[in-house]
Amino acid sequence: MATALRLGAFTLRSSMAAPASTTWKSTAINGYRAYSTGKAKTLKETFAAQIPGEIEKIKKLRKEYGSKVVGEVTLDQVYGGARGIKSLVWEGSVLDSEEGIRFRGKTIPECQELLPKAPGGQEPLPEGLFWLLLTGEVPSEQQVRELSAEWAARSTLPTYVNELLDRCPNTMHPMAQFSLAVTALEHESSFSKAYAKGMPKSQYWEHTFEDSMDLIAKLPTIASTIYRNVFKDGKVAPIQKDKDYGYNLANQLGFADNADFVELMRLYLTIHTDHEGGNVSAHTTHLVGSALSSPMLSLAAGLNGLAGPLHGLANQEVLVWLQKMKKAVGNDLSDQAITDYLWSTLKAGQVVPGYGHAVLRKTDPRYVSQREFAQKHLPDDPMFKLVSQVYKIAPGVLTEHGKTKNPYPNVDAHSGVLLQYYGLTEQNYYTVLFGVSRALGVLPQLIIDRAVGAPIERPKSFSTDAWAKLVGAKL
Repeated sequence: MATALRLGAFTLRSSMAAPASTTWKSTAINGYRAYSTGKAKTLKETFAAQIPGEIEKIKKLRKEYGSKVVGEVTLDQVYGGARGIKSLVWEGSVLDSEEGIRFRGKTIPECQELLPKAPGGQEPLPEGLFWLLLTGEVPSEQQVRELSAEWAARSTLPTYVNELLDRCPNTMHPMAQFSLAVTALEHESSFSKAYAKGMPKSQYWEHTFEDSMDLIAKLPTIASTIYRNVFKDGKVAPIQKDKDYGYNLANQLGFADNADFVELMRLYLTIHTDHEGGNVSAHTTHLVGSALSSPMLSLAAGLNGLAGPLHGLANQEVLVWLQKMKKAVGNDLSDQAITDYLWSTLKAGQVVPGYGHAVLRKTDPRYVSQREFAQKHLPDDPMFKLVSQVYKIAPGVLTEHGKTKNPYPNVDAHSGVLLQYYGLTEQNYYTVLFGVSRALGVLPQLIIDRAVGAPIERPKSFSTDAWAKLVGAKL
């Protein structure tokens, strides 16, 4: 496989030469031309071919079953944050309470096995999961390599975004800077410019696709610029055109000299992408996008939701709690010491961070994948040993406590410990990495929404008095 990307007078080729018999195909993409072998469809071609069938499927479903009742809503659900109300369409993933997340029907272990990997790597490339989430198909190695090259070619930040980030005070939270930069990229939006000129609805998805590809391509440089400005020397390595997305993020952060950290980034970016459509960051991106806001504005809104302590900041809170526990118990990781600390947390009216989930009733498979990574790469790390003991003891304590529906760990219970082991210790930054990954999960749905003509989202609301009247209550 070989790929060349023509930017102005320059042609960038991958490190693998094309065979002499290769037939090159040229496609214009936002001012440059992408050349790839004709043996594999591009992501855009693959998705475009699926659109008529998907539209027809939805039309048939609504025509034949549109009046079918799919559930009921209780007043408790209305006042409980709409928890469990079935009302959203989300193609990329479905969360089962017992077996966890499935990406287009595939479990995390299946994705780890089936999705293409970097040469010599063991973890799946996030490019492959993006392809899977958008199309429902597992891409070939060639298709993933070409997607990596396309993102690398689109990665250059406009000067004004670099200047904007450089002017941000170091005291501004990294997530605020992240949202600010993504919002500023609205200036580059293909969708917004085409809409202002009066494009037909049939072209909505194409411009949403182009914006999403441009946006994803630029996120590692944005995220790394924030990290290097706030915590390091402000210098950011350039994107390496022949490397994959996870490697480039690790390299720009300053950690690519550790091959295990690069593998961790590939795993981290893959498993944090998508978790159904009802979580705050996914639903917000979808909701804002339903108003035909650009992918830039839609994702920025989702990032602002991700920044909340009940959503994306959770892994940071877990690590703080674990560090306090380590300081309290020292080297005593006995069952009794851990049990006592867990009870002291609960009796103080606090929750055990990283345990419990709105839907899951078993150990989060994303936690399991990180645990397996740690067992392979850092089995003797003191903090990992502590995490393992908490994993052993906490479910029993929480079950005895009786106030937790799910006493098992979620993804946040592990990720912070892995990051700090490799030297990325700045906890305020962790949610930015989550945001880079989450973009890979929410933007495919935005593209799908525009392709199938999803309408603006507008549920009905009532006042408390109106709800009381509706249920026949006298207040």
